[in-house]
Amino acid sequence: MSKQQPRVGWAGRGWTLTAAFCLMAAIAALAQQPAATAPQQQPVQSAESGKAAALITPEQAKQLFSLVDELIKFSSDETGLPIKSTVKRRITTRAAVESYVKEKFDEDEGAKRMQKDEIVLKKFGLIDRDFALKPFLLALLKEQIEAYYDSKTKTVNMLDWVDIDEQKPVLAHELTHALQDQHADLEKWDQQTPEDVSLNASGDSDHLAKDEMDTARDAVAEGQATAVMMDYVLKPMGKSLVKDPEVIDVLKQKMSGSEDTPVLARAPLLLSESMLFPYREGLSFEQDVWMDQGQAAAFAGALDRPPTSSWEIINPREYEKRHIPSVPLLPDIHPLVDTLYKPYDIGQIGQLDLHILAELFGGDAAARRFTSAWNGGIYWAGQQRSAKTEAEQASTKSLAVFYLSAWKNVSSAQAFAQLYADNLGRKYSGLRLDPVAQDVDLSAGSTEQVFTTDEGPVVITTRGKLVFVAESFPLGLARKLTALILDGQGTGELKMAQAAPPARSDGLKPVASPREPLSASFVRFFSECGVMKSAVDAAMQAGK
Repeated sequence: MSKQQPRVGWAGRGWTLTAAFCLMAAIAALAQQPAATAPQQQPVQSAESGKAAALITPEQAKQLFSLVDELIKFSSDETGLPIKSTVKRRITTRAAVESYVKEKFDEDEGAKRMQKDEIVLKKFGLIDRDFALKPFLLALLKEQIEAYYDSKTKTVNMLDWVDIDEQKPVLAHELTHALQDQHADLEKWDQQTPEDVSLNASGDSDHLAKDEMDTARDAVAEGQATAVMMDYVLKPMGKSLVKDPEVIDVLKQKMSGSEDTPVLARAPLLLSESMLFPYREGLSFEQDVWMDQGQAAAFAGALDRPPTSSWEIINPREYEKRHIPSVPLLPDIHPLVDTLYKPYDIGQIGQLDLHILAELFGGDAAARRFTSAWNGGIYWAGQQRSAKTEAEQASTKSLAVFYLSAWKNVSSAQAFAQLYADNLGRKYSGLRLDPVAQDVDLSAGSTEQVFTTDEGPVVITTRGKLVFVAESFPLGLARKLTALILDGQGTGELKMAQAAPPARSDGLKPVASPREPLSASFVRFFSECGVMKSAVDAAMQAGK
């Protein structure tokens, strides 16, 4: 789902976190290579485990510095992206990285927005009501950080506590980000989503049309870098991502954490899937485009014409055909809602979001079923104007949300409506079906379920291939919104939200660009923190 306030605007392109280590381990498994012998290092104390870690020696630091030039050439050969300038490099300490992470949490506006949107995620049931987001993310980063490329300072940062051989594939990954930056300017390329709050109908339409763009671009950036990292590990074994495509299957099995990543193991599904999506699905996307259309299309081509949605990432052949997903139309709701609510969040519920929601509510089989039947989704959240105190505004009780989902067939719409209704008890207490409220006149072909909860009514309406859910609005208002939005979709092909293109100073016609989904703030957060430890581990195992 998308965040209107999300966009964790961190400077760094990546700090190899969990995904990265899993990736390296997976690659090593496919190749059946014995583990490399680690160089002599100085022991230090690990902040997380209390066990003795190892600092690289001054000689190893020099070797790492010299490896940057060697590995950026490898990355350039793999991607076809030219080396336009020398990449700055530095060795940093665990304390410095942890201080930087904490500072970002405390001072970065994007991180503050992500924490603010925490109550939207809780309202949807994607995070438990009592889950403390900030301390968990801090712990997860401390567990996972490996290396990162800072696109603001144009510097690759290597860590003084990570084994030098382990850092080589990580560097190949991060230096791919440096080449992307030299080709497309990541600071501008990867920041397409509007960060303002939409206050009117035209703003709503613009935000919805642009909602998933940054999620898709994050997947391209991380998918390309992970492809290079995998090939760095595979090539000495005579293998490659294109020649041996089955390596992806092994990698996906391994990219889920291990005994070395206990924090990830207890992460909510939203966080783990958001963290791994750019690496796992981004890598599959890059592999398919590379095999179908060649290196130029997979790398420079995907940077120059990036996909606009998680749907295109999950379905790369649709991207190759230049197809784009449907985005339901949102009529002007403001005359109905603005008296009671101030706009809080708006966005798409994309295919990635739907997959997470369905898996959380119904397990893996439900996720597979509903993901393939999904045909678009949008949501809006408003905060009660009567919520004045900080405590009131931090509570899910202050929010009212609605969610419109579109499906490829009527049976899937009906099944999803029932799945959603069956899981209301996960997030609300005092839940009961209201038998009196069911006795109303509905449009032909519509069915309605009304529930009472401790946070107000929940109305679930199914009409053909559409499901509309209104939560915590007064019942009369919920029904007005239901009629307005379902009627607004018409009876033909799904209508599309339209972007309001920015004005151009050169007088040329502006080009509209789409935006990001509910999981997007987390996808962005993790991808901008660097390559995940899990991705590296998985790559190494896949190569054995």
